[in-house]
Amino acid sequence: MTAQGFYQPNGAWVGDVIPWQEDGVFHLFYLHEGREAAQGGMPWHRIMTDDVVNFRETGESIASGGATADDYNIYTGSIVVDFKGTHHAFYTGQNPKKLGNDGRALQLVMHATSNDGMNSWQRHPEDTFGASAGYETGDWRDPYVFWDAETGLWRMLITARHNSGPERRRGVIAQCTSTDLAHWEPVEPFWDPRRYIAHECPEVFQWGDWWYLVYSEFSDAFTTRYRMSRTLNGPWIVPEYDTLDGRAYYASKSAARDGRRFFFGWIASKEESRDEGAWQWAGTLSVLEAEQKADGTLAFHPPEEFRSTFGDAKQAVPPGIRLVAHDGYADVLTTTDTPEAFRLQARFEIEEGTREAGVLLRASEDGDEGYALRLEPQRGRLVLDQWPRRAPGTEQWHIDGDVPFAIELERPCPIGPGVHELDIIVDGNLCVATLDDATVLSTRLYNRPTGRAGAFVGEGAFTISQFTVASRVHEKTVPSADENKAFSPSA
Repeated sequence: MTAQGFYQPNGAWVGDVIPWQEDGVFHLFYLHEGREAAQGGMPWHRIMTDDVVNFRETGESIASGGATADDYNIYTGSIVVDFKGTHHAFYTGQNPKKLGNDGRALQLVMHATSNDGMNSWQRHPEDTFGASAGYETGDWRDPYVFWDAETGLWRMLITARHNSGPERRRGVIAQCTSTDLAHWEPVEPFWDPRRYIAHECPEVFQWGDWWYLVYSEFSDAFTTRYRMSRTLNGPWIVPEYDTLDGRAYYASKSAARDGRRFFFGWIASKEESRDEGAWQWAGTLSVLEAEQKADGTLAFHPPEEFRSTFGDAKQAVPPGIRLVAHDGYADVLTTTDTPEAFRLQARFEIEEGTREAGVLLRASEDGDEGYALRLEPQRGRLVLDQWPRRAPGTEQWHIDGDVPFAIELERPCPIGPGVHELDIIVDGNLCVATLDDATVLSTRLYNRPTGRAGAFVGEGAFTISQFTVASRVHEKTVPSADENKAFSPSA
């Protein structure tokens, strides 16, 4: 199936994405997660796109090796093409029945090649190798291979863990080098900060005068981060705002085309398709574009190709309204419910001293219930809140009033007095909000499928200069489906 801007296969979910761009086409290999469906081991599937909006399925790309194979599960890796035009896939092989000498479920780096444009792959089991000395055997995954012209070597970055030291800080990006893409020699670690449990799905690329290292981690926060350096070998600088998105967007990796860089990750689903449910592994593919600032730091937002799938914007709240509540709360709402899929653009000028302001989504007519994307200037963050919150008891005070927002979705960002813009895309239960074309917060909106939009201010004042809503250009109704069985986008 195809869906504009988002992608999820029928009856399954998108796990880690392995992007490869060639001749203007993005080949997006991904871990095909069936969850309760008996799929017989994790395979790679592939979709293709020319415009990062419409996706074409090509089906299974590299199948599970079978119940007794080292690659019963095929996990994340990378694609390269050699100087003869042969494509190489490096991936993680894992079989939970096979253990390393330290008792951990063995993870191996494995190799396959294609001579027909990545339509079929031939395995090379003789090239398989496991963790080097000093590393745990159960964490040796996500091989990322690239050509280093300066040394004349292929380099491979590997998610690994030291086999000694504090358990929580053994994560390291190990490194191997090769001259022929078949035989690999271990060398010194690429990055060894002793900071996280693991640095998953690592990649490195050059953009102008800067090198960037991107990885995902789940110990300090469940998120994708980046580092920057003037050289491939570091030292690596931690930017002030070092995350691509929040908790719901994970394992993002990138590919470039025509000077633009796109990141492909997944928005996690939640158990029982409820806001209160726990986040799950895998979900729906979502694409972000990075913009390089003058100082080398990166800003993120949805690609313009995605935004343009929405038609002419219509004024939903009259411009010029000034909401004032220096010691209270004020809001203004649309007179009708928003569509199932829409793009909302809100531009407003926040006055000095304002404690909170933002946008309401799928709210009740009086604005009391719904979701709130709240800017908190004094704390420098964008958060997602909702009302009602969970009510664990019968008394009036038996509410999660001490949990002021979805904590894992908190997005640090600069919010000073002045003009700011929230650009929000909602499609079914998916939501991608962007502040000032730089800070992204992706999430799910399950419990309230319909409602009004609005703007609000708390203990402060702001003036609205734009509040528009645009529907899909070619929207069509698709019957809703149980997310645990299938995905049904709005278009």
